[in-house]
Amino acid sequence: MKLVTFEADGPPHVGVLDGDVVADVTSADPTITGVLEAIIDGDDIMGRISELVSPATRIALCEVRLMAPIPRPRKNIAAVGRNYLDHAREFSDSGFDASEEQTVPDHPIIFTKAVTSVIGPRDAIDSGNDPTGTTDYEGELGVVIGREGIAISPDDAMDHVFGYTVINDVTARELQKRHVQWYIGKSPDTFCPMGPCVVTADDIPDIGAAWLHTRVNGELRQEAPISALIFDIPTLISTLSSVMTLEPGDIIATGTPVGVGIGLDPPIYLKAGDLVEVEIDGIGAIRNPVV
Repeated sequence: MKLVTFEADGPPHVGVLDGDVVADVTSADPTITGVLEAIIDGDDIMGRISELVSPATRIALCEVRLMAPIPRPRKNIAAVGRNYLDHAREFSDSGFDASEEQTVPDHPIIFTKAVTSVIGPRDAIDSGNDPTGTTDYEGELGVVIGREGIAISPDDAMDHVFGYTVINDVTARELQKRHVQWYIGKSPDTFCPMGPCVVTADDIPDIGAAWLHTRVNGELRQEAPISALIFDIPTLISTLSSVMTLEPGDIIATGTPVGVGIGLDPPIYLKAGDLVEVEIDGIGAIRNPVV
């Protein structure tokens, strides 16, 4: 099931995406007010949503504005650096990681992105929020937690996954380097496009077989299977939950493959007028213009 948050003629509604059509779940049951709330409520509300898909009003996708499926997460997005081997090498070669101790990490590198950076799958990335003019793209798989847990073992980790989404971990490279810790370079407003939906995990039983593709102005820049992650999803969930409680609706951006702008020779940064597209098999694509 592909859950979306959308706007039509009024406040945001929850919907189920089916091709080019959205089933308006909130109109069918006004008590269902948000994707985050549905994830928190668990199986009962998800069962109710499933029952409502057929009788719900169906709206053409072109007639609505898709928002991020969770427009305002409860917590910062947890994100992972250097989690594809070739990207770890290209980032090391760029010289822009002032915190680097080794090219390929022994343990996951975790940072966060502010919730205020989240925008929808068609919204504009405002490069003016990066005063250094070094705005870059990073296509990533987002993992959405569905069950609370702490000290989760790798063997049990996938039982805590609600579903998946697409994320562009937009980054101000010079700020990332200047401040050593990555938070400020990763968190400018509009620097976390997300969507177009959250796909429930049962719809993609083998997420490792999915491929990620990133294009800038139609040019393919990134292409890799999710299976190429250095630290896989169970490892990331186990690592994070070893010290903190993961809660329903928490989001983990799992890392980006080789092909980012800083890795090109010379580097090519995003500029006004560009279009960045990130697509993952089975989930869909986000397409964000740069202004």
